[in-house]
Amino acid sequence: MLESSEYDSKKKKMEQGIQMFLEAMDLDLKDQHLKGTPERVARAWLEEFGAGNFVSEEDIKKILSIDFAEKCDEMIVLKDISFTSHCIHHMVEFTGIAKVGYVPDKRVVGLSKLARIVDVYAKRLQIQERLTRQVAEAIKKHVKPLGVGVVIQAQHNCVACRGAFKPGSKMITSCLLGKMREDKAMRQEFLSF
Repeated sequence: MLESSEYDSKKKKMEQGIQMFLEAMDLDLKDQHLKGTPERVARAWLEEFGAGNFVSEEDIKKILSIDFAEKCDEMIVLKDISFTSHCIHHMVEFTGIAKVGYVPDKRVVGLSKLARIVDVYAKRLQIQERLTRQVAEAIKKHVKPLGVGVVIQAQHNCVACRGAFKPGSKMITSCLLGKMREDKAMRQEFLSF
């Protein structure tokens, strides 16, 4: 998380950049709807859209450290985790759902932590392939399961609203680590959910 002085410094720079962008678009900054827009956009990126950029590795460790000793050796899956992210190439939104699963090794993690870790990485300028891998690798590193799998399905506005103009198209990515990758039956079980 950002310290107050760092937040203020970043916010000021963002406001200046947004104001320059709006001016370059030949927009009237005195328009009632544009008054305050640079400040609102800066706050949105610092506190929401880009907030994951300011989450440290230590914060991620804390999120995933809420675990419990449990005799559980069956797969645990949380699916239909909705998220919103922004494409690093065009800074437009992509939205989707994630499925996160793991096979514990004597410890289980608090269920909400799986959803929170998706949000941490989604709230960055992203590509879906990297987002998928980052979630899987964070769980592997901090939860230390026997295997982990992440599948993400998303619709990208950079494909729907520009370039190819293909609304409704979906991208699917996966990352399987440990036993989830090595064991064909386990992999199939996870993918079938």
